[in-house]
Amino acid sequence: MTIKDVSEKYNVSQATLRYYEKAGIIPPVTRKNGIRDYQEKDEHAVELVLCMRKAGLPIESISRYVALKQEGEVTIKERLSILQGEREALIAKKEEIEGFINRLNHKISLFKEKID
Repeated sequence: MTIKDVSEKYNVSQATLRYYEKAGIIPPVTRKNGIRDYQEKDEHAVELVLCMRKAGLPIESISRYVALKQEGEVTIKERLSILQGEREALIAKKEEIEGFINRLNHKISLFKEKID
């Protein structure tokens, strides 16, 4: 697949894909006649990074995770630690957002009572 194909498939800009590659967040993509030729393994790398970004993980954490993954099995504990830490941060953020939603719901119910 070309970078355009991957960009369209995953709804991410070509510039972002180039950035991820340059930053080492995804492995270098092989080229045919100077054009990036994404293989299945490259797509898996893109999917993982996009999933992590959508979950709110910072580039630094993703970069560290990917670097550790490239070092192999000996880094499993450290990768697990990164993922668990990020999960805890997401859970805390989720609880905060749920609090905001509850406050909005309360205000909405008060306004509805006044309208009815």
